Amino acid sequence: MAEKTKSEKLYELRRWVKTLSKYVGSGTQLISVYISAGSPIHEMSSKLREEMSQASNIKSKQTKTNVTGALERIINHLKLFKQTPPNGLAVFAGNISDNPAKVDIQLFSLEPPETLKVGAYRCDSRFFLEPLQNMMETKDAYGIVVLDGRDATIAVVKGTEIRVVKKLHSMAHAKIRKGGQSAMRYQRLIEESIDKYYQRVSASMDKAYLGKVKGVVVGGPGPTKDFFLKAKHFNYQIKIMGVVDTGYTDEYGVREVLEKSDKILAEQEAVKEKTLVDKFIKEVVSNGLATYGEKQVREAILSHQAEKVLLSEGMDYTAAEYKCLSCENTERKISGDKPESRIPCPKCNAEMRLENEKPLIDDLEELARENNIEVEIISTNTTEGIQFLTGFGGIGALLRYRIR
Repeated sequence: MAEKTKSEKLYELRRWVKTLSKYVGSGTQLISVYISAGSPIHEMSSKLREEMSQASNIKSKQTKTNVTGALERIINHLKLFKQTPPNGLAVFAGNISDNPAKVDIQLFSLEPPETLKVGAYRCDSRFFLEPLQNMMETKDAYGIVVLDGRDATIAVVKGTEIRVVKKLHSMAHAKIRKGGQSAMRYQRLIEESIDKYYQRVSASMDKAYLGKVKGVVVGGPGPTKDFFLKAKHFNYQIKIMGVVDTGYTDEYGVREVLEKSDKILAEQEAVKEKTLVDKFIKEVVSNGLATYGEKQVREAILSHQAEKVLLSEGMDYTAAEYKCLSCENTERKISGDKPESRIPCPKCNAEMRLENEKPLIDDLEELARENNIEVEIISTNTTEGIQFLTGFGGIGALLRYRIR
């Protein structure tokens, strides 16, 4: 199977966290276990056995039964491992039933996408998810500054998220119509007010960027951005990665900077995503090496015509498999709602039973990986990501060749 891409791993982690965060236990019954990379599994198993013996002191019979059951499930699960996985191990177990009269102890286990550096044991009313949530945060952030003589926008780009931190306005460049000695005095006042404007922008940069971003790209129309950089009022530790011309100084200007900084910010997630989606759209429009739609992409995967599969994380469809109870005919249905448990068989009109269901994004991702085809999960945080979801249904593929 093809190795998972970074976007796949992040999507999978977000899905795990979203699922686990929904569960709320009746009392402290949900158990979270983190085993750091390189730590012996038997040490955690020994700790859990100690916790299991102490659970006998719990006064509530129901809580005692649920905690003991969860601990037993985790201890038995750890026996499956000869050693801790390379990135460590996270295991969760507990009674997740929302019906007080019913017990439903479930176990969830995953190897984190990044190295787990801390071990932990927690028994609470919710699963302890902070170590996984920290991994979801993109480590690399970049600053974007767009300005002209009147307006400036300070923004931070992290992963595929663009966040405006501060907007500033100045009247420093307003024209003054005075003659004689007054003109010189007013010119001096203008220069001072311009410098104060640059200082305000720089102070906002220091506050937003120092120790928080890898570098900053500055943009804007005209020469103001160049004068601003020459003034050097911002902290010397802020690294200026490049300067680009833009037509705007608001959010559109920030996005314009990203569009024109593809080489400067080649590894930045939003830029990589934009480049990928732009390439896909260009190939579709020119009837080139791209296709979209569930049926077309599935066929491209199975025939190994697909080189890379693009799937939107905003896609909300379910793939359901049915089997006829009479003629054993099988059918596959794609639905935007919860699949029906029974449908009529198109061949014999008998009843078909729901055999399996899963999110369509997971279904196509697994199919692509089984066929050693790379998958990229496209976010809905960027303009291009939204365009891919709304315009192409969130399912596309770049092709190795086209059959004429």
